[in-house]
Amino acid sequence: MRSSTASGPPAVVVITGPSGAGKGTLIRALVDQVLELEAAVSATTRARRQREHDGREYYFLTGDEFERRVAAGDFLEHVTYVSGHRYGTLRAELNRIAEEGRVPLLELETEGALRVRREVHGALTIFIDAPVEELERRLRDRATESAGEISERVELARRQRRQSGEFDHVVVNDDLDRAVDAVAGIVRGALATAGSISRT
Repeated sequence: MRSSTASGPPAVVVITGPSGAGKGTLIRALVDQVLELEAAVSATTRARRQREHDGREYYFLTGDEFERRVAAGDFLEHVTYVSGHRYGTLRAELNRIAEEGRVPLLELETEGALRVRREVHGALTIFIDAPVEELERRLRDRATESAGEISERVELARRQRRQSGEFDHVVVNDDLDRAVDAVAGIVRGALATAGSISRT
């Protein structure tokens, strides 16, 4: 993957934050507004859900295949989540997007986002936050996890929120349209200044 320089755009844009913050919905709206971005598809070991397709929502890998690709150095970052499932960003996916002249957009858990921030020169990181009570309500409404898993995710969200200051920007998603406009403004500003990103 190429790095950004003083005359280039961000090498990658990373959206992170706790589960239930609305990152996926925000990203879908963001790519419609900022045409220079393309959402990268992550790899995972979790089972494919109904209506999901391999290569669209995720690249679905077996545990053995995921580990083989970790050993081969195919991942920029990878994490094991509280459920035991593994998630990661394939370098080949980012290279594909960059070669098409676009900026890769990643949705990552906070640990993966911090790793990308450390390892990729020119990465732009944006933390999407929401009140804990709202995060819990969204997780329960989504109903894709058991009650025990939801409790674990809420506790994890509390810890992740304490890391928000380690990222370039924090946007509170208490109103989707406002949050999308805020993130789009940050990204457009980074693109306009061609990589001269200052931390706020």
